Amino acid sequence: MADELTWKDLEVGNIIKEAGNASFRETGDWRTEKPILDKEKCVKCALCWIYCPDAAIKPSEEGYYESDLYYCKGCGICASICPERAITMIAEEEK
Repeated sequence: MADELTWKDLEVGNIIKEAGNASFRETGDWRTEKPILDKEKCVKCALCWIYCPDAAIKPSEEGYYESDLYYCKGCGICASICPERAITMIAEEEK
């Protein structure tokens, strides 16, 4: 057991020295699916906004709740919680 490395033995590299949050990083990069809103079906109930674990859904000026793909990780909770099935998850396109 004495031969095992601990965090103290690691070189400084991909360590963030400051506390922070995802607002400074594009966290939606690893998404494989993205939500698409059908405004004709949407009743503006805001359940997608309430249940989004990443706060990646924002209200628009028209009163719809739309995904901010900069932060959305593609979990699909918004699509599964939508009572009107106004949100569909589609495959993310290659970048």
